[in-house]
Amino acid sequence: MRDLVALLERHEGGFDLLLAGRAILRHRPESPVISIASGDPQVTMVRGNFRLSDATVAAAPLTCSNRPSEPDVTLASADGSAKVAVRLEGARLRVAAPGGHDRVTIDLALGAGDILWGGGEQMSYLALNGRNFPLWTSEPGVGREPGTHLTDQASADGSFAGGDYWTTNYPEPTVLCSGGWALSLANADYAEFDAREPGRLRITVWSDELVIDLFEGAPADLTRELGARFGPRPALPEWALGGAVVGLKQGEASFERLEKLIDAGAAISGLWCEDWVGIRETSFGRRLFWDWQWNADRYPDLPARIAALKASGIRFLGYVNPYLAVDGPLYPEAAAKGFFARCLDSDEPYAVDFGEFHAGVVDFTNPDAAAWFAEEVIGKRMLDFGLDGWMADFGEYLPTDLRLHAGDPMQEHNRWPVRWAEVNARAVASRGKTGEVLWFMRAGHTGVQAHCPLLWAGDQSVDFSRHDGIGTVITAALSSGLVGNAFSHSDVGGYTSLFGNVRTEELMLRWYELGAFSPVMRTHEGNRPDDNLQIDSTPALIEGFVRWSCVHAALAPYVQHLVTEAQATGLPAQRALFLHFPEDRETFTIQDQYLYGGDVMVAPVIEAGAVMRKVYLPAGAWRHLWSGTDYAPGWHDVPAPIGEPPVFYKPGSAFAPLFADIAA
Repeated sequence: MRDLVALLERHEGGFDLLLAGRAILRHRPESPVISIASGDPQVTMVRGNFRLSDATVAAAPLTCSNRPSEPDVTLASADGSAKVAVRLEGARLRVAAPGGHDRVTIDLALGAGDILWGGGEQMSYLALNGRNFPLWTSEPGVGREPGTHLTDQASADGSFAGGDYWTTNYPEPTVLCSGGWALSLANADYAEFDAREPGRLRITVWSDELVIDLFEGAPADLTRELGARFGPRPALPEWALGGAVVGLKQGEASFERLEKLIDAGAAISGLWCEDWVGIRETSFGRRLFWDWQWNADRYPDLPARIAALKASGIRFLGYVNPYLAVDGPLYPEAAAKGFFARCLDSDEPYAVDFGEFHAGVVDFTNPDAAAWFAEEVIGKRMLDFGLDGWMADFGEYLPTDLRLHAGDPMQEHNRWPVRWAEVNARAVASRGKTGEVLWFMRAGHTGVQAHCPLLWAGDQSVDFSRHDGIGTVITAALSSGLVGNAFSHSDVGGYTSLFGNVRTEELMLRWYELGAFSPVMRTHEGNRPDDNLQIDSTPALIEGFVRWSCVHAALAPYVQHLVTEAQATGLPAQRALFLHFPEDRETFTIQDQYLYGGDVMVAPVIEAGAVMRKVYLPAGAWRHLWSGTDYAPGWHDVPAPIGEPPVFYKPGSAFAPLFADIAA
């Protein structure tokens, strides 16, 4: 990498910040691009859904005061009541607003035609242009499209649970620009990326200091650099690549159902029983009993079952989250030790309403509480018990109206998923099982990449809807992959079933196809399993699951190659097309198909009733997996009957014989 930036002070009282040979920041007294304010935030949370507002008082306009003898550029108001210090430290830009101001806004200049990507795991839009993205980890919402029946029904009780295009479990203040640069905020505070105005990216952070790390290069180089910044990329365990992880939550009956799938010929690497801790029936659906240890009533002889499964090559996975139900046996132990976040007006543990039950927030800002959870819960009650993986759920719910052992909850809220990831990684490392245990998260923020080996895309609706259906998991994988997360997957079949919205056989079969071409293929019964089709509900669903689980298993040598590549380069398994074709502007906004590594193009069918699929093929030779027909670059209408999603591979790939065998 060449020298990244230069800060140039102009004699007319302004300055330019140069990056990738371009001025991305131009400050002039008559057109200032940095402003500060004081704010009074209002935060409302209902079951992990947040509504934030801010009453701000802006400072006086800022001009530039050149101080050649000092390292800072000082911006000040005419009356001296407001000052900002701007400093470039290598590739890090600091904008500090002392004097009681706690809102900093900066306007970056975009070139004509520049496309922005990033923002963490975004599910509605890969390109950020034309929209504003608040960055605050939360429940993503049901439907995520105000004005539609499903979203409006979800929000009708005043919970704003319907969500919107920007609500996400995993926001991140990192953005890449097609102009050859990227930036990442070191702040964990609430922030916004506002790209609504052409030619400008406005960044606002609720803090008295904005800290930005700067990068330059082509998109693939930027992804590598960002991966290196966020830490080493944990590897996926090899056993997880050899077939599907089957999600069942029917207690002891889960094992009988598993055997029937095995007898039918399915390739299965794991049995995931999130109900290993017991069940709590609620109006939302079948939820879990939040006390993280074996429920012997629901799973008798589970240790023997786990041992037998492992002997046959199948691992057992469970579930955990960072909260403890107030009516569970672990709660009084943690309370006695002072390990919960506390109320503002007393030393009583703060209880979060999770919808018909309450739970305490284990305070991970307390090192003793984090160590206790890692050892006593995950270490002893899960790893030592025999679990080889789990869903590490939640991480988005930290309220802001509580007291922590250390830190301001407004600043800790976005850090919470990272702290949760650290606890899981610590527990796994304590048993020497890093790279052997498969655990996965939906929540995230900057830094989660160094700890969590696998993301999942959260709780999609069980449908083909634009903003919350099957297609959103593709966008989620691509956007998260740009910022250092190598591996993503989704609940095959979707999760959220509400207000009469239930799975169709077509949806299940199409999700099989997508899951087979994901690093991990894992099914889920959803929040209302009795209302919905399951992988073993019909002969067609069993047959489809058998076939696609075997396709996933057959791809294992290629996926292992992608795991090794991710470890070495930081490139994700599922890639936005422009990572390999940065000169092809047609690829810049494609978010419904992906490169699977460098050799395979996957265009999942994400529309109900579709039997054709429009597919873009960049430069090079591409062979249709199912027919063996070679296609030229460009747009094509490709036949896409159920069972043959558009998949192409490079005929010159070292893995071409493997791909041809799969088709046969």
